[in-house]
Amino acid sequence: MSKDAKAAEKRIDQFISGPGGRADDWRDLVEAAKVWARGGDRAKYDAALADLSVIEEFHGYPGLQLMAALREAASGGDAAGSLSLATRITQALMTRSFRQHAGDWNPEDDGSGDAPELVSSTFGSHAARRPYFETLVVTGVSSDKWPALAAEWRKLRRPVDSFVYEPVIVGSLEDAFCATMLNPNIAAVVINEGFGLRSRHDAPILRTVTAAAGINDEADASALRLAHVIKRVRPELDIYLMSNRDVETMAGNPEANVVRRIFYSIEELLELHLSILEGIQDRFDTPFFDNLKKYAQRPIGTFHALPIARGKSVFRSDWIRDMGEFYGLNLFLAESSATTGGLDSLLEPTGTIKRAQDKAARALGADRVFFVTNGTSTSNKMAVQALLGPGDIAIVDRNCHKSHHYGMVLAGAQPIYVEAFPMTEYSMYGAVPLQTIKQALLNARADGRLDRVKMLDLTNCTFDGHIYNTRRVMEECLAIKPDLIFLWDEAWFGFARFSPFLRRRTAMGAANEIEAWMHDSKSVAAYEKQQAYLGKNPSDEVLLKTRLIPDPRQIRLRVYQTNSTHKSMSAIRQGSMLSVKDVEFHTVEQQFKEAVFTHASTSPNQQLIASLDVSRRQMELEGYGLVANAIEIAFAIRKAVNNNPLISKYFRILGADAMVPAQYRQSGFTDYLAAGTNWANVVKSLDDDEFCLDPTRMTLVCGTAGYDGTQFKGILANEYNIQINKTSRNSVLFQSNINNTRSDVAHLVRVLAEIAGEVDRGLVQGGANAKKTFDARVKSLMTDVPDLPNFSHFHDSFRGDAGTKTNEGDIRSGFYSAYDAAGCEYIRLGDSEIDRRLKAGPDLVSASFVIPYPPGFPIMVPGQVITQETIDFMRKLDVKEIHGYDAKEGLKLVRAEALAKIGRPKPGAAPKLKAAS
Repeated sequence: MSKDAKAAEKRIDQFISGPGGRADDWRDLVEAAKVWARGGDRAKYDAALADLSVIEEFHGYPGLQLMAALREAASGGDAAGSLSLATRITQALMTRSFRQHAGDWNPEDDGSGDAPELVSSTFGSHAARRPYFETLVVTGVSSDKWPALAAEWRKLRRPVDSFVYEPVIVGSLEDAFCATMLNPNIAAVVINEGFGLRSRHDAPILRTVTAAAGINDEADASALRLAHVIKRVRPELDIYLMSNRDVETMAGNPEANVVRRIFYSIEELLELHLSILEGIQDRFDTPFFDNLKKYAQRPIGTFHALPIARGKSVFRSDWIRDMGEFYGLNLFLAESSATTGGLDSLLEPTGTIKRAQDKAARALGADRVFFVTNGTSTSNKMAVQALLGPGDIAIVDRNCHKSHHYGMVLAGAQPIYVEAFPMTEYSMYGAVPLQTIKQALLNARADGRLDRVKMLDLTNCTFDGHIYNTRRVMEECLAIKPDLIFLWDEAWFGFARFSPFLRRRTAMGAANEIEAWMHDSKSVAAYEKQQAYLGKNPSDEVLLKTRLIPDPRQIRLRVYQTNSTHKSMSAIRQGSMLSVKDVEFHTVEQQFKEAVFTHASTSPNQQLIASLDVSRRQMELEGYGLVANAIEIAFAIRKAVNNNPLISKYFRILGADAMVPAQYRQSGFTDYLAAGTNWANVVKSLDDDEFCLDPTRMTLVCGTAGYDGTQFKGILANEYNIQINKTSRNSVLFQSNINNTRSDVAHLVRVLAEIAGEVDRGLVQGGANAKKTFDARVKSLMTDVPDLPNFSHFHDSFRGDAGTKTNEGDIRSGFYSAYDAAGCEYIRLGDSEIDRRLKAGPDLVSASFVIPYPPGFPIMVPGQVITQETIDFMRKLDVKEIHGYDAKEGLKLVRAEALAKIGRPKPGAAPKLKAAS
């Protein structure tokens, strides 16, 4: 394989992820060194070392001295020395020992020597383990002086420093960008003036990285421009500018707000060093968790209603002491129902919780963040209740999480349900097409009720990994209704903030891009140009086909995002965050407080709050690398499953081409690992396509092995100790996260190979009958699948003053109609009465939510008219868990007589219920 071909092969795997790919390259170098040391060809080693030398320039370890030693050993023909040093470096990288052990940095160290001058005697000698990071230094100094410059930086280290870092030195804008992208250990950036524009390397891999990001087109090599480039891809990084010009003018430039501090370049370097450590400390501080640790060590008498606090009732007991021994003393020392002593109140935070939430807002790119301790189900209901009132209309994804539907009931709002595209073959839905959303808004406008449409409520990403083009959705909707509120349920997508590739597809990422666009002078011109093209009264057909541009002068940007922090970050179960970017928040702030009072416990779990605080710290300081690893793990699983001859015979992981219909992949993108896919293809897809697929979510088809999703999930859990969340009729969902390792991949692949082998042997040994039975089972799972039912409509009794083109309904009245026992009836699913009424009437009207798992969303909501397709779907379901449905009782329906008495309530009116006799 040619060098360029090999580079192309690595582009997706190593530059959307990276850390593991780097480790593989070092292992490859060691293997090549072994071949050379045994008398084999050294050309492969030389080529591998040449490739590594380019990439390693962007990492603190092994650093300039060790890489120079490797090259020197190779040029001197020392195969044994090359193997020894390459092996030692690789081991240090794999174990991460270089972060604490000075000997790992010395080319001559045999494990017994003193700390080398390279790192200084203070490295790793601190009594407590100090976190390690790397600082990118961009300079105009010639590369032959970089070793001396690095030595000057190391001299700044002191035993009292809480952290230790290594400088990474580059001399151009392109190399600075590549280092930022490829090195997850970089936590701070120092930019000196006078650096170059182009990379000193012409490596194909680096050129691919810079080209896809548009860096090849950069013509401005100023320090401030580079600061903006870096902040765009790694917003969590602290950036420091060193200028020998008019620093006062630069500091007063609004464009310099991306910089933490500006220094005059001839000033003492120690101040810069201390500023870097202070910036890391700011991200490292966890106000609530830090204080909770202090609180746990104080001698406190508890005379409040929490006997478990301080642990005396546990550790002095003969009967429950084992719980204390299992969880440990600190858990109980840190328990309290008090809100004083720095513990703060979650209901009205003013101290450490408030400061922790402010830090979370910075990390997530929001104006403010609320901590929620009973899951994103509560975050969603809080947002809906605070932002909608009785009679307000919301456009809602019909297959969203049940919390949104219940939120509409609580608020008395009227949902207009919009449908996602179906994936009937796999018994799942995708996401809601933008044209469907725009049509709902245009219908409301035609009916004269656009003013009542207050919110668009969507799930991003979906359980199965469908990601919206959030910016495009919001911009086009704002072009129709400039003050529309957006609620994005990103329960499964919180990690995406810390990926420069996926961030643009998050609610807050897109909101910040829209905000920046609104302040760009070109935005008004773009809007007016389109208006001139569209004319005064464009038809709905034209508006649906046009990528609409909103008027930046009219936009009221109101964006809310909910994240299940516990689903993708290191938070305890039920930890959630609600992010806000709303220019009108002051008008709903009191309503939000009331929503918090309504839903939040007055006795929230202290450990859960602390975990939210700590999860923010982790993601700000190492989230970039952790998310890259999660993506890489997913790629490794996809490759291993789909490329293994035995496993792929019965199982496969679906690509984007199978999960997203072609009309929503305008770029032509097929899948991350498809032949010919490169970095540029992925970036174009993320920028342009209506829907993308979250790379960390993998739908594995198991129906082709003769297993339904529920059955296969049970096998994985009970026989192999592998846990998963979601299933469909013929698939299961694997999700990689920041917790997974390559060992997890190996375990999963081994299990799938074992199961595939069992299927294979059963078919061979069972003969024709076994094959016939197997084929029939696969056909029932993969071909004879039920059609997915769409939402029909609300019964007229719950339609109130609804328009002619919109299908909103009074779901609150429908919900409470079930409270009238005499007004409800039950009919079993197999009863012929259902078929008779479907043909002759009266309508079958649901009195409850009916939610099968899978698919895990309501196929019936209160007040909905039940149609033949819904009944057919229910009858074909073979799942055991259906919320809101009792097979013994049957479907709960609102009687026709009760419907007649309910009438047509006005928007916001209380439901008229007939008292039970």
